[in-house]
Amino acid sequence: MPLTRGKKPGATAGSKIPKLSAPATENQEEGPQVKRSSSPPHGAPKKRTAFIDITNAHKVQISIPGRKKEPTKKIVKKTNSNSVPSKNQANLKKEIMLMLQLHTWTSCFGRYFLHLSVLQIPVEFDIDAENSEDCYMCPEYAKDIFDYLKHREEGFVLCNYMHKQPSLNPEMRAILIDWLVEVQENFELYHETLYLAVKMTDHYLSQTPVHREMLQLVGSTAMLIASKFEERSPPCVEDFLYICDDAYKREDLISMEASILQTLSFDINIPIPYRFLRRYAKCVSASMDTLTLARYFCEMSLMEMDLVPERGSLLASACLLMALVTKDLGGWSPILQFHSGYQTSDLAPLVRKLYFMLLAPPDDKLRAIRSKYAHKVFFEVASLPLVDIDILEKALSQ
Repeated sequence: MPLTRGKKPGATAGSKIPKLSAPATENQEEGPQVKRSSSPPHGAPKKRTAFIDITNAHKVQISIPGRKKEPTKKIVKKTNSNSVPSKNQANLKKEIMLMLQLHTWTSCFGRYFLHLSVLQIPVEFDIDAENSEDCYMCPEYAKDIFDYLKHREEGFVLCNYMHKQPSLNPEMRAILIDWLVEVQENFELYHETLYLAVKMTDHYLSQTPVHREMLQLVGSTAMLIASKFEERSPPCVEDFLYICDDAYKREDLISMEASILQTLSFDINIPIPYRFLRRYAKCVSASMDTLTLARYFCEMSLMEMDLVPERGSLLASACLLMALVTKDLGGWSPILQFHSGYQTSDLAPLVRKLYFMLLAPPDDKLRAIRSKYAHKVFFEVASLPLVDIDILEKALSQ
């Protein structure tokens, strides 16, 4: 159940932040919202418009004291026989100019989307046909949407920016991400919120030097912005001040929010790997435990500084391929190649990086993700043994 806004929950021992509630399934549906009645309560004055009647449905006469009413004069329009052809000629010129502008816009800005509309999806690869009657699933252009996101992520490619941060190091960033995972779990936020907060944090740190004492403020503020973008009922400012143990003031968080948005030019709709992962898992009708295993791999990758430059679609594909091989469900099938645009050879280097990342001994200071996915709600996928390297290499060589 979501945290009650404005109230501080009780803290539990052994946790970085207070446990607000028991673990629950993600993306829980909330109850129906109560619609306010448009009629005034009993005995209350009737509603009135602020500017009398902007619809001009009722003629209202305004009388000003001390001023006499002037009689209205009827204006008789004179018609000229020569004015009709001239008006027609002017309208024709306007239509021609409008058509020229429309042609220019189509050639300059609509070329990419016109190309997408021509693309025909083979029947055996059409994973959206089953949702043809569901308008909310956008089956007609669902693939176009993900092709656009894949095209858009080229503008958000990062590099290893730690050399620009004299006060920080990769271990500090990993601790921050581990803490954000705990915040997401305790506030019961969507996973999209977590991934977007990490993306915004990396983009901000890649452009702005930050002292280590302000790193937690950057992460919590990025989570606040991501919550406003993704959540239906985001936590309030006081909630984020509380989870920071009141180390910052309200003015500090609001000022940091403005700084992040201005640094990112208010362009925060960054493509994240989680969206691609769910899309690609649908291509092979992956079960929930297989998808959860891929999500575990993908979430573990958030703490790795070496994986920051990787594109979200490529990272999601590599995590799903590792999960399929671990579950002995085959390799990178043709339908996955069609929808992702990647071949097995494109994924092999990143899959090997993920494998050795998971093979490394766990850090006792970074336990949030492993503890989260060791729970029964997440099918205890963190406890599964890692696939043998020979089996993985055989799948990558196909």
